[in-house]
Amino acid sequence: MNSTAKIVDVDYATDMLIRLLAIDSVTGFEAAIGAAIVDELKKVGVPTSAIRYDTVHQRIKLPTEVGNLIVDLPGTKPGPRLLFSTHMDTVPLCKGAKPRREGDRIVSDGTTALGGDNGTGCAVLIALAKTLIDHKLPHPPITMLFTVREESGLHGARELDPKDLGGATMGFNVDSTHAALLTIGAVGQQNWEVTIKGKAAHAGVAPERGISSTLVASVGLTEAHRAGWFGKVVQPEGKGSSNIGIFGGKDGKPAGDATNVVTDYVHLVGEARSTDAAFAVKITEAFEAAFNKAKAEVKDADGNMAEVSFQSRTAYPPFLMSEDDPAVQRAKKAAQAMGLEPVTMVSAGGLDANWLVKHGVPTVTFGAGQAEIHTVNEYVVIPEFAQGCRLAVAIATLE
Repeated sequence: MNSTAKIVDVDYATDMLIRLLAIDSVTGFEAAIGAAIVDELKKVGVPTSAIRYDTVHQRIKLPTEVGNLIVDLPGTKPGPRLLFSTHMDTVPLCKGAKPRREGDRIVSDGTTALGGDNGTGCAVLIALAKTLIDHKLPHPPITMLFTVREESGLHGARELDPKDLGGATMGFNVDSTHAALLTIGAVGQQNWEVTIKGKAAHAGVAPERGISSTLVASVGLTEAHRAGWFGKVVQPEGKGSSNIGIFGGKDGKPAGDATNVVTDYVHLVGEARSTDAAFAVKITEAFEAAFNKAKAEVKDADGNMAEVSFQSRTAYPPFLMSEDDPAVQRAKKAAQAMGLEPVTMVSAGGLDANWLVKHGVPTVTFGAGQAEIHTVNEYVVIPEFAQGCRLAVAIATLE
């Protein structure tokens, strides 16, 4: 193993991770975890003047307590500025987590998720700062980025001002399981929603006078499925996936009020993903066409149809980095110096890296032991977490 990577204080990093996991950091409520990270960074020797928050919370449309946390470490040797990133927030299922060590794992009590996604990333960046400072290791200028609202739509990374990254030329994002599994690409996602306004009528006395918005929505989804646009999508012009996530009524309530009334309002929310941005749009357009076709099929006795309003937007763009990209090469060489065999992959889910690449910083994502995320069975593999800490140090100090 690279001798520099060996000097990481794994016991400190593990204890610190357990402390972080015990702090609620549900997406949008990152103030407490941010404060804890700042306190820990100061303890390991990062000057207060190097720590700041940006103002993305003022641009994110969802309520968000604080901005992204940014730390600037001056270089101790010449070289391109490196970005190390992670996100501070967790999914709501992590609220109230009670982490504890159990052998080589950190687990919860089984009633909540753990928050290893992404407490592990936060701990890795703090451990990186401590190791560089304690051992006075030579490294180029480094920017550390702890984003907000990753779990609810990559908002912190999306809304950040690239100028706040200090001119970083390559990035390394901590948000996965295995240190040597390097994510160099990811799908993009289109979000869509459709509102269907039908017409209420007594379902027993005069159902023919109504226009069932539920039926219009169901026929639309069936049409999308039969045409090959629902679920795993494989078409001559591309590949991707799609899903309908919400099928409801007004203000989060169920669609419809009673069985004896023809449902007059339905609101659906879905998504489409692909490594090809244009194909993700094409999947979305196929759903719009399916709902419009359904609209024409469902009429009342006088031939009236429902009102169908369809909207879509880009949630995040896809990206794919070359194996020869300097960031990919640096991550590979650092892993190899540790005796690991790096493997590259493309993710089927979105990452902060999607937006960091869009902002002009080619970014590789690697892991630090998180496992079975977003479930009550979530745990952190401590040896893999240690490898993530070591890889960060190896990347930062690579000659």
